[in-house]
Amino acid sequence: MSDDPAAGADRPLAARANFLLSQLGFHIAQAFAARLAPLGIAPNHFGLLVHLDGGEGGSQQQLADALGIHRKVMVGLLDDLEQRGLVQRRRHPADRRAHAIYLTDVARQLLPRARRIADQHEEEVLAALDASERVELIAVLQRIADSTGNSPGVHPGLGSASRSGNAGASAGE
Repeated sequence: MSDDPAAGADRPLAARANFLLSQLGFHIAQAFAARLAPLGIAPNHFGLLVHLDGGEGGSQQQLADALGIHRKVMVGLLDDLEQRGLVQRRRHPADRRAHAIYLTDVARQLLPRARRIADQHEEEVLAALDASERVELIAVLQRIADSTGNSPGVHPGLGSASRSGNAGASAGE
């Protein structure tokens, strides 16, 4: 990389990886949110539900730690999901001061539909690529994501998610 501030000054935005990733990320996040809206969930809800589907019964604090988000944000997200009938707080069996988090039957019925939406969305986004290009793109993106220190499968926007669920895409998108 050159230290010359003028280096690349004549490069158009469409030739800059950071711009293209930002442009695509914004578009993909907005489209995914619109696709999930009829299910009554937002991308941050989807990410949290997918995470819980992989292992429920942990405490709110364990969940917040696993996703790298502030416990107050976690409480808000869980309040929102509980009001929607998608998660249930129960007394933690090992710590009576804590709550264990579980998916409801409603969430178990909703998740396969949400995953199909995520799969269809990804298929459309990657339609211009053949199978080997898709594998290569995912490998390159994973390498870039790893170098940023992001937790695998956790969207950094989840940690700043509002109770209304208007954060960007989450796990799975």
